[in-house]
Amino acid sequence: MPDDREDRIGAWRWLLLAHAAALRAIEADLRRAGTIPLTWYDVLLELNAAPEGRLRMQELSDRVVLSRTRVSRLVDELVMEGLVERVPSEEDRRATFAVLTPRGKAELRRTAPIYLAGIEEHFTRLLNERERTVVAEALERVATHHSLLPRPKTEQAP
Repeated sequence: MPDDREDRIGAWRWLLLAHAAALRAIEADLRRAGTIPLTWYDVLLELNAAPEGRLRMQELSDRVVLSRTRVSRLVDELVMEGLVERVPSEEDRRATFAVLTPRGKAELRRTAPIYLAGIEEHFTRLLNERERTVVAEALERVATHHSLLPRPKTEQAP
């Protein structure tokens, strides 16, 4: 019989393994379909959800899920492809906005069906309705707990 510590670490371990495996599978689906990479999709999705399709770089960095450490480089790649523009803030010249372009919005729309099908194939269909509810409620509780905490000093803007 596993001890309590093993059970607690096991839940964390399986969360990480499942996350990594599902992401790899969805990335492979996107690659086969010839669409943008998942990390680009993540950035475009956040910009699309933002008012006027734009976010300060720091806000974007706080919102993306898949590649928080290299958001600036991702935006540079997206700019080179014409999917995003960098626009200086008129109010604060030190700040820069990442702005979704019409081409970026079109690429997001082109990729969305493959991404959503990947979520269904590599995650949702593997769980029954009760399991999906339990997983969603449990992970929401963890995420909500951490969203109420102040960001660690290493993540705060200078």
